Amino acid sequence: MDAKNISIADYSYDLPAGAIAYYPLAERDASRLLVYRAGELHEDIYRNIALHLPEGALLVFNNTRVVEARIVFQKPTGGLIEIFCLEPPAEYGGIAAALMRTGSVRWKCLIGGASKWKPGQVLRKEIGQLVLEARWVQRSAGAFLIELSWTPADLSFAELLHQAGLVPLPPYIRRTVESTDGERYQTVYARHDGSVAAPTAGLHFTEVIFQQLEQRGIQRSFVTLHVGAGTFLPVKAATLGEHPMHIEFIAVRVEVIRELRDRLMTGRPVIAVGTTSARTLESLYWLGTKVIADPSVAPDDLVVHQWDAYAQDETAGTAEALQALLTWMEARELKELVTTTQLLITPGYSWKVVAGLVTNFHQPESTLLLLIASLVGEDWRTMYNYALEHGFRFLSYGDGCLLLPARGGR
Repeated sequence: MDAKNISIADYSYDLPAGAIAYYPLAERDASRLLVYRAGELHEDIYRNIALHLPEGALLVFNNTRVVEARIVFQKPTGGLIEIFCLEPPAEYGGIAAALMRTGSVRWKCLIGGASKWKPGQVLRKEIGQLVLEARWVQRSAGAFLIELSWTPADLSFAELLHQAGLVPLPPYIRRTVESTDGERYQTVYARHDGSVAAPTAGLHFTEVIFQQLEQRGIQRSFVTLHVGAGTFLPVKAATLGEHPMHIEFIAVRVEVIRELRDRLMTGRPVIAVGTTSARTLESLYWLGTKVIADPSVAPDDLVVHQWDAYAQDETAGTAEALQALLTWMEARELKELVTTTQLLITPGYSWKVVAGLVTNFHQPESTLLLLIASLVGEDWRTMYNYALEHGFRFLSYGDGCLLLPARGGR
């Protein structure tokens, strides 16, 4: 299958508004779980997920933390302008470094009410002793470059957002952000600031589940992918070849890559919790093949582009590719791999690392749904029809599924 010629219309379904979860359940692990195992479907709840996982499995979670990326300013005339902070300029050296900047930053943003904000006009927001100002710098590629400055100037940008910003709920959750969202739109294991959307498959996990996983000998590991707003962008083009996949920052510790290599060499399954974890894990293989092709590749050039998986040589085994990546990191004394990925996983993709996936139910005609279809084939439609007919709750705050196809990565 030529990935670029895939018609997005083939991955649509009718999602009634009543099927969308606008609020989370009172208990995280009480959400329903649809288990797909080699073509068969079973129902349970997340609290029992350990009972359905393969023996000796490794669960890999995305430990990114959602930042309060929405800032609302009120003009003297009363009009509201909302700034949605997306990502820093490339020269800042990544999200983690950019969030530690103090006094002022420039940031790529979306603007709600942009027509009310004239170039040169300074927006101002005061919260106690905190004073925040925003200046319109330039517009490009559907977004704005905004300069934000604040006092006290010794506050980091992360601290500034925590005080002045709001949790960026997905656009399909059409309600006002509430105080409980600050906790519930965050995984219990979130560690590293940088996402503007939660890795929602992990929202269901609790300490009770972690204890059950440990009792069954199922191990955990963590990677970091800072989720961008592009995760919500629908595919507007008729075919995938015309759709630009969003770029996201990833960070993976060297010991995690070693653990993955060892597991794959012994045939023990790796299960990704969330599409973001899955894309991060699969990106490692393609980074490894680039190192095999050019062992002297510079860190700034070691990135994954949208079509790499459909154009690069994939004759290397997964463990071989991960070992090459480890050797490259060790030669440079890197304890963590920090880079970007634009990897598009779509039907026709050959999975390398991931043997199963825990995930939510996704929007029609989205790249997330295409990823699901790449793992389970046309059974995605059977699963989604079943979920709709049996009252499962969809999207970020909804229920989810455990996908265990007959064959996973190699």
